[in-house]
Amino acid sequence: MNKFTNFNFKALVFGAAIAGAFILFGWQINDWLYPFASIGLLYAGYGQNNWIEGTLSGAIASTPIIVLTFQGYMGQFDGFFLTQNGMIALAAMILIIGAFVGFVGAWTKRSREKALEQQAKIGKNKNKKKNKNKK
Repeated sequence: MNKFTNFNFKALVFGAAIAGAFILFGWQINDWLYPFASIGLLYAGYGQNNWIEGTLSGAIASTPIIVLTFQGYMGQFDGFFLTQNGMIALAAMILIIGAFVGFVGAWTKRSREKALEQQAKIGKNKNKKKNKNKK
């Protein structure tokens, strides 16, 4: 069986592109744009069907952030982060944060779908359907 039949690759690609673009915008324009890279990771997680796929896609979508960080687009390194262990720790931290943000995106989608189902049970059209059946 193919486990990736329902995997949304478009959300993963666009999420990674948005994350990388905001890192580049932050480097070119102003530093306060760096945190908005998480929008891409949220989108990558939100586009998936369950929270496991959302977590994985959030981690995968954070790889452009790792590449751009090591190329110097997030500033200069000093101290611990110049060592090999520091670079591995930094990459692991970015992947873990990306996975968490992707999980939050997938969890948000699941919560929204549940809320829409609940709203359909309570909504305005419920009384109209009952009135049609009585006539």
